[in-house]
Amino acid sequence: MAILKRKSSKDEQQDSEGVRKFIDLNDYRFQEEKADARSVARVAEIRKLEDVRKIGHYIFEGDIMLIDCSPISSEEYMMKRVTDELRRMVRDSNGDVALVGKSFLLVTPPDIAIDRNRIKNL
Repeated sequence: MAILKRKSSKDEQQDSEGVRKFIDLNDYRFQEEKADARSVARVAEIRKLEDVRKIGHYIFEGDIMLIDCSPISSEEYMMKRVTDELRRMVRDSNGDVALVGKSFLLVTPPDIAIDRNRIKNL
């Protein structure tokens, strides 16, 4: 006769064969983890000028944006208008913007600066 008996908890279930069943944590999403992040890195694609206004919200929220302009990169006038509009938004939010490659723009919030020098000869 045992003096102390082990109580089964609700989280630790046993089936009829005595095998423990565990909870798969990949099935659950935890919102607390995302709340700790200061900013989020996002990727966007611009196909027309109206798309710039749609991603403006994320720029003003302080997210890091990698913007793919390859669908309009062949149109010089449209590319100029898009980059001018993005530069105005970034200037208003005190962030930083730089062209990466031929058709990608990198936008950062005010507390992150973009180094324009390439690291070579690693």
